[in-house]
Amino acid sequence: MGLIKVENIRVFAYHGCLKEETKIGSDYSVDLEVKANLKTSSKTDKLDDTVDYVFLNRIIKEEMNIPSALLEHVAKRILKRIFKEDNMVTKATVWVSKLNPPIGGDVERVTIKMTNRRKK
Repeated sequence: MGLIKVENIRVFAYHGCLKEETKIGSDYSVDLEVKANLKTSSKTDKLDDTVDYVFLNRIIKEEMNIPSALLEHVAKRILKRIFKEDNMVTKATVWVSKLNPPIGGDVERVTIKMTNRRKK
């Protein structure tokens, strides 16, 4: 087994419960960690034998582009797509952070973390 991490994917998106958030938008950061068997790819040196992090980045950007009220909803969609579109992933954890959230204080970010495992 092995881990692939894609860290600090920066996107501008329109998530939030406040009407202004869905119109003005905000900066977000997404981190992803996937667990997969990397033994074959470490021997063959072929992209087809591993989890392509370009593919992972694309899923994150596409799902972040769909407005949601809650970051939890976005994270669940990201995880669902990863498991649906790549059979090699056995476990995935995603962190979705809203930078400078409008919560009436000096807060750098608000982050949610969700993990899912492939059902056998």
